[in-house]
Amino acid sequence: SKMSNIVDFYKDRTLFITGVTGFMGKVLLEKLLRSCPGLKKVYLLMRPKKGHDIRTRLNQLIESKLFDDIRENMLNVHEKVIPVAGDIMEPKLGLSEEEEKILIEEVSIVFHSAATVRFDEPLKMSVQLNIIGVNRILDLCKKMQHLDALIHISTAYANCDRHLISEKIYQPPITASKIVSAMEWMDDEVVQALTPKIIQPRPNTYTFTKAIAEHLIAEKSENLPVAIVRPSIVGASWQEPLQGWVDNFNGPSGLLVAIGKGILRVMMGNNSACADLVPVDMAVNLIIASAWSTATYGHNGLQIFNCTTGLQNRLTWGQIEKASMDCFSRNPVDVPVRLPNPKFTLNRTYYLLQRWFDHFLPAWFMDIGLKLCGQKPILMRLQRRLWKSVSCMEFFTSHEWKFEDDNVRKLYANMSERDQKDFNFDVKQIHWPTYLENYCLGVKRFVLKEDMKNLLKARKAFYRLVGWLAGWLAGWLIG
Repeated sequence: SKMSNIVDFYKDRTLFITGVTGFMGKVLLEKLLRSCPGLKKVYLLMRPKKGHDIRTRLNQLIESKLFDDIRENMLNVHEKVIPVAGDIMEPKLGLSEEEEKILIEEVSIVFHSAATVRFDEPLKMSVQLNIIGVNRILDLCKKMQHLDALIHISTAYANCDRHLISEKIYQPPITASKIVSAMEWMDDEVVQALTPKIIQPRPNTYTFTKAIAEHLIAEKSENLPVAIVRPSIVGASWQEPLQGWVDNFNGPSGLLVAIGKGILRVMMGNNSACADLVPVDMAVNLIIASAWSTATYGHNGLQIFNCTTGLQNRLTWGQIEKASMDCFSRNPVDVPVRLPNPKFTLNRTYYLLQRWFDHFLPAWFMDIGLKLCGQKPILMRLQRRLWKSVSCMEFFTSHEWKFEDDNVRKLYANMSERDQKDFNFDVKQIHWPTYLENYCLGVKRFVLKEDMKNLLKARKAFYRLVGWLAGWLAGWLIG
C-alpha cells in the first residue's frame, strides 16, 4: 500500500526526547526529522556542559556528518528542534516552571533514551540516572495533557540472570524504593565495597538498575500509554542514513578498533555463542513504530519489545572474529600497531598466558623503543585501558541468551507495506558478512576519522609490516 500510517501519525505532533546526545538518541532524532517531515516540534532535554550552552551543543549535533541530509533539505530545522535545559539527575529534571508548563501542554509522545550505558558506573550514579531518572520522567508524563505514548529504552540484558527472556516484566532483584533509600544512607565507600554482592548474579550496575527501572515503570505507569523497547548489543547502522555509521568506542565498536589496530588479539569469549548484534537504525525504526502502535492499539497495557536478532538471524562471535580479520587485512587502518589476528577462547589459562605474552610483553618492548626514539611511551597505558573495557564485555561474549520477539514480529506484520519499507526492522533482511564489512569500514571512517583515499597508502604500510615480520621470523628460524 502507498499509505504510511506512521508518517501520518507523527504529523502535527510535538515530541520530547531525552538522551539525544547518545548514539541511539542521535539516530532517533535524525530519522524522525528525515522521515516524518510533518512533525510540529521536537523538544530535547539537554544538559548544559562547561563552556557550552545547550544551543551550542545542539548546533554541534546538527553540524555532524549524521545530519548532512537534514541540513541540506530542512531549512527550518532550528525552528522545529528546540533544546530545553535540564538534567535527569535533578529534581523535576531541572526544568524551569515555564518549560515544564510548555511540555505538559504541548507534548504527546515521549522517548526516554537518557541513561548511563557505562557498565562500570558506580552503583549510586547508576541508581540516580537509571532508576530515579525514570521516576522523574514518569512524574512528568503523568501531568501531560495529551500524552499518547511514552517509550522507554531499556536493554535486552536487564534480565541476563535467566537464559530465556520473554517480552514481559520480571520480578526485580530489589524494589526501586528499597535500593534508592539504601543509596541515601550508605556512604560511597560502603556502596562500592558491597556492589558486587548487591548486584549478583548480574555482571554490572547497568543491567541491575535497568531491571529495577522496568519494574518501576510496570508498577507506576497504571493508566499511561507506555511501551518498553529492549535492544540487545547496538551496532553501527545497517542502511540509514549512511551504511556503517557509528560514532563511539562503546561495545563492539571499541573491539573492532582494537582488532583493526592489532592491539586486541585474545579475548574471553565463545566462538559459537550468539552475538546478538542489532543495527542502530533498525532499533530506532522499531522505537518509532512502537510509539505509533502504543498510541493506536495501546489499550491492552504495557507492551514490551525485545529488539534482538538471535532468533531470526543468528550471528556468532566467531563470525565477527573472522569478518573483522578479513576486512582489516584488506582495508588496513592507517597506523596498525600489529597485524589483526583476534581470537576468542573459553580457556582462562590460555587467555591469561596469551594476554601476557601477546599483549603486555610486546607493548612493553614497543614502549622502550618509543622512549629510545625520544617519544612518549603509550602502549602499556593503552593496553591497560583496553583490558578494562574488554573485561566489561566478557560476560556478554562468553554467554548466550534466547530472547523471544513475538511482539516485535506482530508489530511488523501490523504495519503497511510502505511503513515496513520506510521503518524497516525486519532483521531477517540483514546479510551479516556485508553488514560486518560496512561496520569495520565505518569504524575506520567515522570513529578513527581516516580518509578512505589513503587506503592505498595504508595497504602499502600494512604489507611492509607483513614483510618485516616475515623477514624477522625467517631470520629467527634460520638463526
